[in-house]
Amino acid sequence: MPDLYDVAAIGNAIVDVIAPADDAFLAANQLDKGAMMLVDSERSAALYGKMAKGVETSGGSAGNTIAGVASFGGKAAYLGKVANDKLGETFTAEMRAIGAHFDPVPLVGGPATAVSMINVTPDAQRTMCTFLGASVQFTDDDVVPAVIESAKIVYLEGYLFDAEPARKAFAKAAAIARSSGRMLALTLSDGFVVDRHRAGLLAFIETQVDLVFANEVEICSLFETSHFDEAMREITARAKLAAVTRSEKGSTIVTNAETFHVPAYPVEKVVDTTGAGDQYAAGFMFGLARGRSLIDCARLGSLAAAEVISHYGPRPQISLQALATEKGL
Repeated sequence: MPDLYDVAAIGNAIVDVIAPADDAFLAANQLDKGAMMLVDSERSAALYGKMAKGVETSGGSAGNTIAGVASFGGKAAYLGKVANDKLGETFTAEMRAIGAHFDPVPLVGGPATAVSMINVTPDAQRTMCTFLGASVQFTDDDVVPAVIESAKIVYLEGYLFDAEPARKAFAKAAAIARSSGRMLALTLSDGFVVDRHRAGLLAFIETQVDLVFANEVEICSLFETSHFDEAMREITARAKLAAVTRSEKGSTIVTNAETFHVPAYPVEKVVDTTGAGDQYAAGFMFGLARGRSLIDCARLGSLAAAEVISHYGPRPQISLQALATEKGL
């Protein structure tokens, strides 16, 4: 099978609603600052009615990463579930508009397209309330073998571990990737996801995954330690390659033989951290798919993360390809 895509991703297809908020708003609505909470459709609608005016855009962790890959000039594909509704049509149109391959079979007669209410406080922390809706109806039937077989890197979103049908889809995608000689990447997505599915994630990493993405909180949660160095020793023993972000401290890249520390790209003002990890993964995998060194991959990831945290919204607002060229990357 020819290399049609640099990256093909599987994730929760979610429309993001992003608005500014203060700590008092979070407290009044019983929201845990910095966390991702799952809510039902009624709670989601009620919160939407209370939030400040904000930005509405197609999102979802893996979807944001695919947008980043496309912005770098990469060839990308996305697999996710939307409903046969207006938001589903919007999500599909926006994914195709960025140049990504996305050809879903919309859900009919089930829950609506997923929505995430994201309140961003002045310190740039994002607090998410997510109604997963149709996104968790993604099953192994939605895994398109031809897409997996023709992608250099197959990227899986950890949030999908919350749904058993999606975990079966992961297993199918992993089997196809392995039989096709493709690299399989996994992002841990969120510390709360890790807490809920630690054993399953560890088993999947040890047996199937080639590349792990995580932030400092997630990697420490995975190994139930408060010591970053200990967590890195543990992941080094279990994964072929791991890229761990540490906010302003940059990122640490480990293989069985080497460790690299790459500084964060400077940002004049951090506005919204939504999508930072997603865009880091985009830059890293784009570089990897194009044969760049691991240090260059991390630099591209840091550049993409810096761009996205300088404005509201989880996707690039300027061409990452042009930005990388401007910065000599």
